[in-house]
Amino acid sequence: MAKAESNVSGGLTLDMVRDSLIRQEDTIVFSLIERARFPLNSPTYDPSYASIPGSSGSLVEFIVKKTEATQATAGRYENPEEHPFFPDNLPPSLVPHYKYPEVLHPAAMSVNINKIIWDVYFNKLLPLFVAAGDDENYAWTAARDLDCLQALSRRIHYGKLVAEVKFRDEQKDYEPPIRAQDRDALVGLLTFPAVEDAVKKRVAKKAMTFGQEVKLGDDGNKGKYKVDPDVVSRLYGEWVIPLTKDVEVEYLLHRLD
Repeated sequence: MAKAESNVSGGLTLDMVRDSLIRQEDTIVFSLIERARFPLNSPTYDPSYASIPGSSGSLVEFIVKKTEATQATAGRYENPEEHPFFPDNLPPSLVPHYKYPEVLHPAAMSVNINKIIWDVYFNKLLPLFVAAGDDENYAWTAARDLDCLQALSRRIHYGKLVAEVKFRDEQKDYEPPIRAQDRDALVGLLTFPAVEDAVKKRVAKKAMTFGQEVKLGDDGNKGKYKVDPDVVSRLYGEWVIPLTKDVEVEYLLHRLD
C-alpha cells in the first residue's frame, strides 16, 4: 500500500494513535450504514446456495478470500495495520516493496483475532442492525460485509499500536506485570472507564449525524436513523473496546520476548 495509508512511524505518539482511532470511527459507522441498505439476505451465508468450483464455503467466504488475494498482490498486507481473515496461501505482493518503519515488536506478527471478529460480526452484530428479508443482492451484500469486517479488524488490531505507545510511555509500570504474565494487571493498566464511556457516546452521536434521513422542509423523519445509534454504542462497548484490549494484552505479554 502507499506510504500515506499507514500511520506507523518512528515518531508515533499516543495523540497520533487517538486521532487515527477517531477517524476510524467514521469509517466503521459509514460501513454499517452502507450494509444496512440491504436486508439480511441469508443465502449470502449459506454454503449450499452457490456451487462455485474450488470453493466449499459460502458466497461471502468466497468473495472475502478472492478480494484478499487480489489485495495481497497489491501489497495491502505488507502494511502492519492490515490483517487478512484468510491468511493461509495468500499470494505475495507484486508491487515494489515499501519498508514500513519497525515500530512494533516482532511479537505483533502472531496476534490476529480475525476469527473472533468474524464470529462476532456475523452471529452477534449483523442481526442487530439489518432488517430481515431477502432482496437477492447477494454479491453487494457480501461486498458491504467485507467493508465492515476490514474496518472493524483494522480498528481492533490497532490495539497493538496503542499498547506499544503506552508501553514506551510507562515502561516501568508495564514491565512487572509483563514479566509476571499477569493479564489482569495489564487489563487494569489499560482500562480507563471515562474514556471508554466518551467513545461510546461519540460513536452514537456520529451514527445520529451520519445516518439521518435529510429532507428539506420536512421534520417527519426526525429521530429516524439508518443505523440505530444504540447499536453502534453497544458495538463499541461489548465488542470493539474489549477485543481491542485483548489485542493489547496479547501484544504486551510478548513485548519483552
